[in-house]
Amino acid sequence: MDNGRFVLDGALADEIRSGVMGDGFMKLVQSVRRNGKTFKIAMRPVEIGGLRKFQAEMTDDGQVQVKNFGADDASAGLEEIIAQKGARDLHLMTAKGDLHVRVTKKGHVLVSRSAAMERKVSVKPHDRVKNLPLTSFDSAALLRVTGLADGEGRIRASMRGKYDQVNEFLKVVKETVDAAKGGGTGPFTVVDCGCGKAYLTLSLYFYLTRTLGFKDVKVYGVDRRADVVASAREMAKRLDAEDRVVFAESDLADWKPGFERADMVISLHACDTATDEAIARGVEWKAKYILSALCCQHELQKRLAELGGRSEGPAADFGGLLRQSILRERLCDILTDSFRAMILRILGFRTQVIEFVSSEATARNILLKGEWGVKPGQPGPVSEYLNLRDYWKVTPWLETRLEKLLERHFSRFDESK
Repeated sequence: MDNGRFVLDGALADEIRSGVMGDGFMKLVQSVRRNGKTFKIAMRPVEIGGLRKFQAEMTDDGQVQVKNFGADDASAGLEEIIAQKGARDLHLMTAKGDLHVRVTKKGHVLVSRSAAMERKVSVKPHDRVKNLPLTSFDSAALLRVTGLADGEGRIRASMRGKYDQVNEFLKVVKETVDAAKGGGTGPFTVVDCGCGKAYLTLSLYFYLTRTLGFKDVKVYGVDRRADVVASAREMAKRLDAEDRVVFAESDLADWKPGFERADMVISLHACDTATDEAIARGVEWKAKYILSALCCQHELQKRLAELGGRSEGPAADFGGLLRQSILRERLCDILTDSFRAMILRILGFRTQVIEFVSSEATARNILLKGEWGVKPGQPGPVSEYLNLRDYWKVTPWLETRLEKLLERHFSRFDESK
């Protein structure tokens, strides 16, 4: 029994309550030492959707979890903080001054207060706008939970390239949806194909809701690796987003979602034909937007390597290029990405191929933007595609994958000649 030790007296507890729930509240931090480890909880006021809320950030053995509460739930959580037993340190900051409470291992309660202050309290909204997407809202917990930042909130040197990729991808998202989002009303469904460690998946959800103002967002991350899916689910839970960011362990081709249409389909460096599968699913789900940071296609590389030994057709015209494996690989990338963009154009998407990030962040810095909105099967795009395909005597994997949708346009084009 503690015989009353470790317990804060009634007057001190009331002082903490009034400080946290009052208008001048700035921040409360309590650190508890137990079993050689430290558990820390920090609470502060935030503004979400124009309403005053409380954000609690809990750190336990290096694991961070964040939740936002209304006043009633925050008050209940505060009672748990006050009732905590054992050695601990509590620091309360308000506009009028600071309160420090230290409870020693022997149960002694030591209290100190700063001189009276008149600080100005400014509750910053989650969606304040700065230069980078990941600094346009309060992303501190997101960055720590995903591992992009360390425990002090600094971007890890080893993760700088990934941090830059995510920021630049989010910029493209903003450019793509800004004009058409209609104030973010209505549900918005996103699928991240081959989501991997979910840096982009989770960042996109918070960026859409906190900065771009979308009201009803559901993001799905699909990956076939059980370990990364389990890790992504845990991160979503720690960020209090598991109901809105859902992860599925599955091959993309086999995944059966609970929706008929996705608003946006994205992929970030899904290797080989996984990029094509992501594009194909976007078409089949009638996505308004398809954003794909493109990756290689090994099948086409093999086909071009076979052409290198011939004396007619492309081999005769490009023999010197095809003979060099590095140059042949780069040519293959250009052809593959051209075919992907042209197929989307045939199927009714306005398409752009852009460099979305510096080559210092990743050598694979090409992104395909597709936005539904043009007449499918126009003769010009069909002719351009077939001429390029037939010259190189190849059949891109994406054409085979979308054969049923493309064949009617090809047949109509042949009949019109």
